[in-house]
Amino acid sequence: MVRFKNRYVLCEVVSEDPRCRQCIEDRTLGLAVRDAIARVHGDYGLACCSISFTVKYLNAYTGTVLLRCRKDSYGLLCSALPFVRYLESRAQRYPCFLNTLHVGGTIRTCQKFLIQYNRTQLLRLLQNCTTEEVENIPVHVKR
Repeated sequence: MVRFKNRYVLCEVVSEDPRCRQCIEDRTLGLAVRDAIARVHGDYGLACCSISFTVKYLNAYTGTVLLRCRKDSYGLLCSALPFVRYLESRAQRYPCFLNTLHVGGTIRTCQKFLIQYNRTQLLRLLQNCTTEEVENIPVHVKR
């Protein structure tokens, strides 16, 4: 029996419009990524990536997205992600782009990276605090 190897691409949806994150769904994001793959790589690239392409995880509040594709075609997926310029939801277009954070072999490695990434982002935000009320909030973050 042969095991199919996958790659998991961890991305973040970056948009100036705060309504964009609340309106995105995994289906619309998947369609936008497939459309970008078809524009960049044509029918061949779309067929290669569509074999096991799925949106495994989507957090609308943080804009975190986990995409799964076959190991053979993750290069096609990663090269097409910068061409996602907008997301459509409820007949409205929200301009945004996908920032690739990490490419991993398992969901667990992507989770570990995301935890570490969120810790560094939190520490970076806490260093920019200006008032004492904000600085006195207890935060339990391992360094």
